Amino acid sequence: MAQPVKLVVVSAGLGKPSSTRMLGDRLAEATGRQLLDRGVEADVHTVELRDVAVDIAHNLVTGFPPPGLRAAIETVTRADALIAVTPIFTASYSGLFKSFFDVLDNSALTGKPVLIAATGGTARHSLALEHALRPLFAYLRATVTPTSVYAATGDWGASAGAGDDLAARIARAGGELADLAAGLPRAAAAPAAEFEEVVPFAEQLAALRRG
Repeated sequence: MAQPVKLVVVSAGLGKPSSTRMLGDRLAEATGRQLLDRGVEADVHTVELRDVAVDIAHNLVTGFPPPGLRAAIETVTRADALIAVTPIFTASYSGLFKSFFDVLDNSALTGKPVLIAATGGTARHSLALEHALRPLFAYLRATVTPTSVYAATGDWGASAGAGDDLAARIARAGGELADLAAGLPRAAAAPAAEFEEVVPFAEQLAALRRG
């Protein structure tokens, strides 16, 4: 079996238990399962930003990360693939989430596969993934999976009928991250259609005259 993929979940959930952490765990489980299908094990680590919130504030003020934050930064920087999950506040990522990525080196995520996800009260906030999170990680030059995952409160309720849809989105996003993390090539483009050899116009004209 190939060398394990270091998969890191960054969760900006504030509560305990946290739906944000729950979504991150489910995405990590789906990614790990699909990595195994590709012959690769996942070594999963979770960074809870709530545990280093004060350290992040100190770093922003002093420019130096305390030991706890330094360890979190190193974990993220050394990851082979990242799952970044935030609650949505006022139609965007949380301040804690953004502050953590503000203290990372600008090149820390260059080329790193990243799956973006978010939680919120209603589906109205789901577009925050595309207008806030995706541009953030594009700026950091990460490779973001095509599928992002948003889970509203109603998505967790089986009676709402949305649970199956959430599970499908989690599986699809996990598969995309697994492909990137395992280094699998993208599907080859369809071969170009073969065309008959083009005969220059002058030769065609000469042939007509000879005829």
